[in-house]
Amino acid sequence: MNYILVCDDERDIRSALKIYLTNEGYGVYEAENGAHALSVLEDHSSEIKLILLDIMMPIMDGITAMAKMRESYNIPVILLTAKSEDTDKVLGLNVGADDYVTKPFNVIELLARVRSQIRRYTMLGGEKIIPRAETLSACGIELDIRTREVSVYGEPVTLTATEYEILRLFMERPNEVLSTKEIYRQVWKSNPIGEENTIAVHIRHLREKIEIDPAEPRYLKVVWGQGYKLDIREGGEG
Repeated sequence: MNYILVCDDERDIRSALKIYLTNEGYGVYEAENGAHALSVLEDHSSEIKLILLDIMMPIMDGITAMAKMRESYNIPVILLTAKSEDTDKVLGLNVGADDYVTKPFNVIELLARVRSQIRRYTMLGGEKIIPRAETLSACGIELDIRTREVSVYGEPVTLTATEYEILRLFMERPNEVLSTKEIYRQVWKSNPIGEENTIAVHIRHLREKIEIDPAEPRYLKVVWGQGYKLDIREGGEG
């Protein structure tokens, strides 16, 4: 059985997550703060395949705990965040988080992210730190620079060469607004002429492949009058 460590200082949240996860066949260990999570992880690292980790907790917060975990373990970590914790989300991703979900949870999305991370971790193998392929990860999207393969929540997607280069550009510069001229220069390696329609078409095709609802994009967003951005701070809100 695959076990998941759920770390949150709110008992009700831990209980709800335990119900969701056990119904999917996972075992669950619980912790009420970061220090407790580290202790549980040390005792059960061979069983734990994923950690759901709250950011704001007493005694030891999630960011500090995750940094300590990354000294010894490569177990995937999904942060549990509030909408107001945008800065902490980005810090968490920089420190080593694999993904995050925003409270209140969308159960279907949460479980999809859990399955994706466990699948990837199982393919890599082992909980100790191991060399990783050169990849970019954000919003459930993984882009392997070496093989040029792309997956969304663990499911492979097929991109054209141009779509791949545009996606890679956004993933290398998350949350940054890129004008259509800048996108054209970086991807086509030439001066932009009438680039707006060209970029718009490729963005539309990308959304069809990476967004849950392309008509209401959660990640690849337009910033009117400025360009586009890959928004990883809002957790797909808006």
